[in-house]
Amino acid sequence: MKRLPVVILAALVFTIPAGSALFADTGVVPGEGDEFVVSFLSGGIQLNPVHSYTSSEAQIYSGIYEGLVNYHPLTMEPVPAAAESWTVSDDGLVYTFTLRENAVFSDGTPVTAEDFRATWFRLIDPEINAAYNFLFDVIDGVREYRAGQTKNRDSVGIQAVDTRTLKVTLRNPATHFLRILCHHAFVPLHPSLRRTDDWSAIPSLPVNGPYRITERTESHIVLDKNSRYWDAKSVKIPRIRILLTDENDAEKITDQFNRGLIDWVTGGMDLGTVQFPDTVVLNPLFATTYYFFRSDVEPFDNPKVRRALALLLPWQEIRSDEIQFIPATTLVPEIPYYPRVSGITEPNVEEALELLKEAGYSRGVRIPTIEIHIPQGSESARVAGLMKDAWEKHLELSVDITVTPYPAYFDALSESDFTVGTVSWIGDFADPLTFLQMWISDSNVNDAGFSDPRYDALIDDSMVLRGQERYNRLGQAEEILLQTGTVLPVSHSPAINLIDLNAVDGWYPNPLDIHPMKYFRFTEQAPLPGVI
Repeated sequence: MKRLPVVILAALVFTIPAGSALFADTGVVPGEGDEFVVSFLSGGIQLNPVHSYTSSEAQIYSGIYEGLVNYHPLTMEPVPAAAESWTVSDDGLVYTFTLRENAVFSDGTPVTAEDFRATWFRLIDPEINAAYNFLFDVIDGVREYRAGQTKNRDSVGIQAVDTRTLKVTLRNPATHFLRILCHHAFVPLHPSLRRTDDWSAIPSLPVNGPYRITERTESHIVLDKNSRYWDAKSVKIPRIRILLTDENDAEKITDQFNRGLIDWVTGGMDLGTVQFPDTVVLNPLFATTYYFFRSDVEPFDNPKVRRALALLLPWQEIRSDEIQFIPATTLVPEIPYYPRVSGITEPNVEEALELLKEAGYSRGVRIPTIEIHIPQGSESARVAGLMKDAWEKHLELSVDITVTPYPAYFDALSESDFTVGTVSWIGDFADPLTFLQMWISDSNVNDAGFSDPRYDALIDDSMVLRGQERYNRLGQAEEILLQTGTVLPVSHSPAINLIDLNAVDGWYPNPLDIHPMKYFRFTEQAPLPGVI
């Protein structure tokens, strides 16, 4: 989404000293009775899907919101959700969705086609500047509307035909459209919430998912089963308690998990103290950690300068397989039928110096101080240090490294001046476009400020293609990002979770690391030995 955003940053903590006590203000002991307890790192979590962009938010939203379709918990393929059915026109352009008659918000208000239409228009409103508005570009007229080129809503292919019928007309046929609809940007908001951005003072948030919010503080969120949910009979766990924890609590969180007081730890765990190895669930993730150049300021708006700087880096050390779980030379993780694309894999000092000379910055003279902005963490510091050493060794310039702790780093990428930043991006849907569409010129999550008409044209062209031809066109676009030094991939991330799959059913490892809460249930099997 998942996502993100939507900058999404992986935060996996392996050995961290214990911090402040957990659960001190909750008034309840986690894990008792029919309560499922999950621990999230607290950075950047809000409850308004119009402005959300983190993977933690996407996971929480799987419990409280529901779009037209939703992820299948195992395959991640779209399954009917608020829409009971849909039809597709012969030319693949028009999708007509029929909403469930018994789909209602948690306050009893019916979920209508107009709720979807109005929410989507809120998200693509050019004045709102929502992070994921570019995902709607597949719909006819959206790009022009969100760019402010027209204010005529009738020119956009989103139509509420009647209370239960939503008609969506695409710009071009798009075989991935239903997968995109699983993303939380496409959920409906209650009419009382649509015109308000700050929900912090709202006592109750009507939602349409399997759970509703009954309590929220800075340290936790309580979700109780939504009795008005159309498929409430399938929701087996009455309450989910979400603990919002800090990285410094890693040792304490892991201890609570070992003792059966937390059922699922999504991040910020101390793997060195996990008592039962089988509870460490590790699987390939549709994700890439990469560094990127700001491409909208001189001289880094010149692709020759970016490529030259990238060619000076010690890539074997940066991508060392002794450190990186899966070293990466590409932005899109390996998937079947996607073409092999080539990035920068080794230094070439001679070519780098020649490119800088051609660009008018011989040996880096006149290039301003390079500002590397990284989140707090030893691996980010290691890579940034290698970059600084390489550039200062070969060129006549200086390099500064700025460190911003989570969650402030998210905002810093869009608010502060920097030259190089880093992101861990987790795919929001199972398609290469989730890594590539964010780099189009008018994307709201294009923190690099990258703009290239060739790139935009290739992404646009891919929208009308299918199969291998579509993948080939997307591969051409990716090579522009890689060869111009705009994106510097480092590793493909694994998903790491702590959960006892002998005690919990309905939770499945998957490459998006999204686990719809509707399907969770406790099993009849005995817990691990030693767990209270």
